[in-house]
Amino acid sequence: MIPRERLQQIKERLEYVEVRMSTGEGDIAQLGREYSELKPVVDQILDWEGLVADIAEAEAMMDDPEMRELAVEELPGLKARLPEVEHAVQLALLPKDAADARPAMFEIRPGTGGDEAALFAGDLARMYQRYAEARGWVWEVIEEALSELGGVRELVVRVKGDGVFARMKFESGVHRVQRVPETESGGRIHTSAATVAVLPEAEDVDIQINPNDIRIDTMRSSGAGGQHVNTTDSAVRITHIPSGIVVTSSEKSQHRNREIAMQVLRARLFDMERQKVADERSADRKSQVGSGDRSERIRTYNFPQGRMTDHRIGLTLYKLDQIMQGDLDEIVDALTAEHQASLLAEMEN
Repeated sequence: MIPRERLQQIKERLEYVEVRMSTGEGDIAQLGREYSELKPVVDQILDWEGLVADIAEAEAMMDDPEMRELAVEELPGLKARLPEVEHAVQLALLPKDAADARPAMFEIRPGTGGDEAALFAGDLARMYQRYAEARGWVWEVIEEALSELGGVRELVVRVKGDGVFARMKFESGVHRVQRVPETESGGRIHTSAATVAVLPEAEDVDIQINPNDIRIDTMRSSGAGGQHVNTTDSAVRITHIPSGIVVTSSEKSQHRNREIAMQVLRARLFDMERQKVADERSADRKSQVGSGDRSERIRTYNFPQGRMTDHRIGLTLYKLDQIMQGDLDEIVDALTAEHQASLLAEMEN
């Protein structure tokens, strides 16, 4: 059931914003953002209202002998479109995650499995980088520590582009791999894992950090295998004392390292606040998708069978090679649709 009163309120709000923008009143940037959010919703509403009006007109034509034949021809097609258009309006009315349009911070680390876990973490990083590049996003490495075999011990990346967090926020969790490691001579299948955390980038207004709550230490940077040691103490480690969060950055510039580390710290603190609010809101119910539990095993990549299974929605795809090359749209779309379905179910209850 579509709430007509709410639809009218949304249309009136868009008219109000348009008037304010045309007269130059208020914060133009804020009004512009609100307009860009409301306009697609109102377009969906007008499409639905137009279709409902066309159906009513066609039904009225059924009583007119001269127009009845035309109505009989048009009415089935109009009614067939109605469920799809109604669903589009319902999706447009779903509560928006304010962080969806933001850049995201990716944190990828090996879990259980030693060197093989580090290699798999590197494979995941390349998978996400290929997906980001295919969508025209900017992939900026913030912190990277590699293993001796070329795997990833720790990777922190900032990804900037259109709808990054909206597309990637369901990737957080434990990713499990089943395959024969390159280092295994006996051909036995091993199981290892890597963890992925996707955090919306925080702005200064989101998180206020008290300088007295942090401790900043400088350290000597070093490259892989202890080589290329920086002769200055440029690496920075920031400890947020109240939460216990520790962030490091090892670029060549100490000033840049402080900036990067604070950026990552704000993102982690912002994510903690978001999780706290989400937990309070859903204390009696936990959504199958998007719980954000970093310890939850969300996906298995089985290389011998060429299979990927997302355990949250029971999705299994036998195209693992394409997935590892960054072909993630089918997975992301399915997770998004499941999340939207759960939100629609909540609205109806």
